Amino acid sequence: MQNETHSPEEVALDPATLVQMSALFYSVIAVVAALWRVKWAGEPLFFVDAAAQERGIDWLRDLPLGLAAGALVIVLSYLFTRWTDVGDALARKLASALGPLTLVQTTFLALISGFAEEVFFRGAVQPRVGLAVASILFGFAHFVPRREFYLWTVFSVFAGFLLGTLFQYTGNLIAPIAAHALVNAVNLPILVRQYRDTEKSRAEVEISDELDDDAGN
Repeated sequence: MQNETHSPEEVALDPATLVQMSALFYSVIAVVAALWRVKWAGEPLFFVDAAAQERGIDWLRDLPLGLAAGALVIVLSYLFTRWTDVGDALARKLASALGPLTLVQTTFLALISGFAEEVFFRGAVQPRVGLAVASILFGFAHFVPRREFYLWTVFSVFAGFLLGTLFQYTGNLIAPIAAHALVNAVNLPILVRQYRDTEKSRAEVEISDELDDDAGN
C-alpha cells in the first residue's frame, strides 16, 4: 500500500479559519479606506467626488448596471474554465485553495469581499491614483507567486478596469459592489463544488490503488 502525501500548497485552510481570517482582513481594509478618504482627505467614500454625492444614487440605473456587468463576467469566466485547459486548471487550483466551504460561508465571503475591496480600491485608491493604476494594484492584490495562478492576476486587472469604469460612469460604488459581490456569490460555490468533485475523484483513485496493491500482495 502506498501512502500519498500532498504538499502544503495543495491543502486548503480549515473553512472556519479561512472565513475568520477573511472577515478580519476585509474589515481592516474597509476601515483603512474610510479613514483615508473621509477622515484624512475629507471626501465622500461612496462617491467619485462631492458633485457625484450631491447627485446621489440612481438605483434604477446603478444597481441593474452592476448586476449586468457581474453577469457578463460570470459568463465569460464560465466559458473560459469550460472551454480551455488552462482555465480548467486555474479553477481547480482556486477550488483547492478555498476548500469545502458551505453555501453560507461562500455567501458571506462574497458579500464582505465585494464590499470591502470596492470601498478600498475604487472608493479610496482610485480617486488618488486614477483608473489604470488602481486596476493594476487590484490585480497585484490578487497575485499568487505560482505560475498556475498568473492568469488569475491578469483577469483581476481587467476586472479592476471594468469595476473602476462602473465607478467612474455612475459616480458611486453601488454598481461595482453589486458586480463584484454577484461574481463572487456565483463563482465561489461553483469552485467549492469543483473542489468536492476533485476530492471525490482523488479518493476514488486512492481506493483503486489500494485495492490493486492488496490484490498484488
